[in-house]
Amino acid sequence: MALSFFALAVFLFLTLDSDYTASPVSAASEGVQITYGSVIKIMHERTKYRLHSHDVPYGSGSGQQSVTGFPNVDDSNSYWIVKPVPDSGKQGDAIKSGTIIRLQHMRTRKWLHSHLHASPISGNIEVSCFGGDGESDTGDYWRLEIEGSGKTWRQDQRIRLRHVDTGGYLHSHDKKYARIAGGQQEVCGVREKRPDNVWLAAEGVYLPIAGSKSQFLF
Repeated sequence: MALSFFALAVFLFLTLDSDYTASPVSAASEGVQITYGSVIKIMHERTKYRLHSHDVPYGSGSGQQSVTGFPNVDDSNSYWIVKPVPDSGKQGDAIKSGTIIRLQHMRTRKWLHSHLHASPISGNIEVSCFGGDGESDTGDYWRLEIEGSGKTWRQDQRIRLRHVDTGGYLHSHDKKYARIAGGQQEVCGVREKRPDNVWLAAEGVYLPIAGSKSQFLF
């Protein structure tokens, strides 16, 4: 685990904006604020599976890169970079409830995406990864909805992510793949609020708010 955080810290050092000087928080801790530029895992509350992608296309629907729920904590394909939509925020900014964000898969550089294709197992709305650096559209836009009274996104808060174009909530459940991603859960979109729409930020490298003092949490 320590090696994973070291690798993430190196990644952040190489990719930080030139005018951003605060040091990254090296591990998740209860109550830490999530800011643009943070590299995190997102955990499905009920099943504890992590939001995951890999360079394996769907065999149906769009044929784009698949997105699943992954059971193991220590997997580098479950890291996502929290990004603003263009011209709406900068690295190190806190993120308020209701804000539209993007999530970029760290390993493949593609964006968490959705559209009106049917998901492979349940026939709900397909969630995929698509595009890349310099290639993004509104299909990558997700509205952050914080459960409860919290106003800005923190590591211990229950959240929902609602897709802007389709209105579908990011969703997972116990339905698992048998072949292309054996043992991994389907991730899809559903338009109704359900208990299985709820996620939490988990492991990762969290950038402190721009202008704050350096923090190191272990």
